[in-house]
Amino acid sequence: MAAAATAAAQELPGPSVPRPRTPPKPRTTPAVCLYSQHLIKVEYDSLGMILKEIGFDGCNLAVIPGGHVTPENAGADLMRAIEAISGVGLEVPIITTSANSPNDMNGRQVVAIAGFMQIPLIRAGTWHYGTADPETRLAEVQRELLGFASVARAYNLGVCLQNLTGDAVGSAMWDFTAVLRGIDRQWVGYDFDPGCATQTSGPAGSVNLLRVALPRLKAVTVSDAAWSRDGARWNVTACPLGEGSVDWQRFFAALARARFTGPITLEMRYNPANELAAMRKDLAFIRKQIAAAYGSAG
Repeated sequence: MAAAATAAAQELPGPSVPRPRTPPKPRTTPAVCLYSQHLIKVEYDSLGMILKEIGFDGCNLAVIPGGHVTPENAGADLMRAIEAISGVGLEVPIITTSANSPNDMNGRQVVAIAGFMQIPLIRAGTWHYGTADPETRLAEVQRELLGFASVARAYNLGVCLQNLTGDAVGSAMWDFTAVLRGIDRQWVGYDFDPGCATQTSGPAGSVNLLRVALPRLKAVTVSDAAWSRDGARWNVTACPLGEGSVDWQRFFAALARARFTGPITLEMRYNPANELAAMRKDLAFIRKQIAAAYGSAG
């Protein structure tokens, strides 16, 4: 993988030497960030001020089609967007991209600029199974991931893989464990979402599957989901934090025991009537859970 990383670095466009920046101070608790798509109506030059006013520590900046920065415009906008957020004293510890292949030239430029700006983590785009044979598809995903991770490694970025739901590769977590076998955990790991784990694996999923993710855990995305029974049928729906089936006390206690200090991203997968009020409520919930767990972690 080292040889591939060197070759990738030689081929990548954009700056290759990071400019001097003051790194964030070491943390003893996770930085709480917002997924920037929730404030998509706010121009990126005002995003940092709004996040700071609400009370977040930082931003998970979406560099995706329809995001604050689109992949094709990353060369013009990504550096400026990061500066607009960090310039008000907030962190940008992770960027979300739609790219997941070394053949995506827009994605390669995003990686180059993120590395230049000393962003530590990048969340890769989603793979889907479709109608392909699962084993064949996983082999394809592993090849693409190895190439993408080599590009990211050339710029000192760790790659995060998110467990989602439905047809997404990684929704069961075990498929990602097969893909990641033999890949250096320093460079590729998980962005674990307990709400998605609960949707795919039931009420115990948020804690049980976290045990699978912990050795490679680089980031956390928090969402919640409620299981309910309608006669013989079980239903699951996304909901505000603390109103679903995720065992948050056990979840945050596990993070604290592992001394996890990576970013936690709030991603609201439900549709609140007042998004800003819901955002503040979910943020307060996260702060309360961190204080309770990390204050007693020892």
